[in-house]
Amino acid sequence: MCKFRVKPLFYLLALAFTMSCSSAKPKNEGWVQLFNGKDLKDWNIKIKGFPVNENYGNTFRVEGGLLKVRYDQYGQFDGHFGHIFYKNPYSHYKIRVEYRFVGEQCPGGAQWAYRNSGIMIHGQSPQSMELDQDFPVSIEVQLLGGNGKDERSNLNVCTPGTNIVLHDSLWTQHCTNSTAKTYHGDQWVTVEVEVQGDSIVRHNIDGQTVMEYTKPQLDDRDPSYQKLLPADGNKLLKKGTISLQGESNPVDFRKVELLNLGDECE
Repeated sequence: MCKFRVKPLFYLLALAFTMSCSSAKPKNEGWVQLFNGKDLKDWNIKIKGFPVNENYGNTFRVEGGLLKVRYDQYGQFDGHFGHIFYKNPYSHYKIRVEYRFVGEQCPGGAQWAYRNSGIMIHGQSPQSMELDQDFPVSIEVQLLGGNGKDERSNLNVCTPGTNIVLHDSLWTQHCTNSTAKTYHGDQWVTVEVEVQGDSIVRHNIDGQTVMEYTKPQLDDRDPSYQKLLPADGNKLLKKGTISLQGESNPVDFRKVELLNLGDECE
């Protein structure tokens, strides 16, 4: 909340400024459904090897109120990693997703991609991706399912074209495990990610924070670094796209909702 010390004669002017600051940067105005349960309006698709919004094999579809990722029209996966992007970029927000893995992995999918999807945050636009680019430059919040017997932590972090600061150190390892438990079977799982611009990112599941890191940033070793670096040279990621991932295993999403946290008044 903006605070002002003003003399009575300037009360109305101060009040108007306070209202302007509040309205320009709203906070906690309620959860907004990014997926409407009916169609893919407001979403853009990018599948490796195809131009933006060419939905190869009807990979992303809506059926029975669910946003589905499917491979029944594929012969082999052939590395056709796919992402579906919400139309607007965001900076300070919480995103909540309900998902489940179903069915068998597409033939030709990598072993590590078994029951593997993700929420990509602070990402580049689909229009800026190369035709044969595997993943958008982004921070990936992994959505993972178990095989029924082995342990596999959920909500890990991966960093395609990016780095983070973890335990007060620059962290260049591509994927890092969270403290979350394994989720076996076809059960619905609800996860939530809190994103605070270029400062803190938190992964939450079952009411617990299972991973926290700071300063998401572009990786200067990545081929896209110079193209994506802003004019001011600041490689910290303050905002970006949100996308959901297809990596060869069928997955359903029944809710994708966002709480816009806005920016603090300055």
